[in-house]
Amino acid sequence: MKLVSVFLLLLAPVLTCCLRLYLPLDCSDIRNNDKSRPSGVYTIYPIGATSAVQVYCDMDSAGGGWTVFQRRMDGSVNFYRPWDHYKKGFGSAAGEYWLGLESLFHLTRRKKVELRVDMEDFSGNKVFARYSSFSIESETYGYRLHVSGFNNGGAGDSMNRHNGQKFSTFDKDQDSISGNCARHSLGAFWYNNCFDSNPNAVYRWGADATIKFVGVEWATWKGHNYSLKTFSMKIRPVQ
Repeated sequence: MKLVSVFLLLLAPVLTCCLRLYLPLDCSDIRNNDKSRPSGVYTIYPIGATSAVQVYCDMDSAGGGWTVFQRRMDGSVNFYRPWDHYKKGFGSAAGEYWLGLESLFHLTRRKKVELRVDMEDFSGNKVFARYSSFSIESETYGYRLHVSGFNNGGAGDSMNRHNGQKFSTFDKDQDSISGNCARHSLGAFWYNNCFDSNPNAVYRWGADATIKFVGVEWATWKGHNYSLKTFSMKIRPVQ
C-alpha cells in the first residue's frame, strides 16, 4: 500500500502536466500545441475544468486557430429561441450551433480577441469581414457588444450598427426601439433599430422579399431580403 502511495505521489506532477494539455481555453490553444490539427470539432474549456464544451475550430482561414461561436449551413437547427438558450448555447458543433453568450463572454474576457465573419451566397460566392477588436460584457450588462477595427474581405461592414448594443431575444428585449426587433426579425442578436446583420434568423433560400427582414442577412453585401447559404462567426486571440 505504501509503495502504491509513493508511486501516485511521484506520478502526480506528470498527470497534472498532461492534464493541462487537454484543457485548452480555445481553438488557438489547440492550434498552438499542434499546428497540424485540421479543422473540425474539438473540446475547449472557456471557464475551467468543469466547463467542457464542443466547438468547431477553423484551422485554415488566415492561419487558423479560430473558435467558431455561431454557424449556419443548412437550416437544420431552429435559432428562434429564448434568452436562456442563447445564454447556454444550443445545436451541434458538427453542424449548426450557437456556442452560448456566457462562454463567449469568458473567451473575450480572458484574452483580447479579433472577429472574423465568413459567409457564402447560393451562387457559391464567398466573402468575409474581419474586426481587430471584439468583446462582450457580462450578463449583468446585457452581454453588451464591443466591436471595432473593420477590415473588408468583400462583405462590407454590417456590424458597426450593432456596436454598443445589448443582446436581444424574443423574450428579453434590449434593443434601441420601442418595438421588439427579435420578434419582428425572427432572430436573436445585438439588435439596434433593428439590424444590418441578422445571422440567427430564419434559414431561407437566397433572394426572397415575400416576408421582409427575417432571413440570414448581411446587408452590406447582399442587401436586405437575401438569406445567405452559409454564415459563421469566429474569434481568436489577437496575434
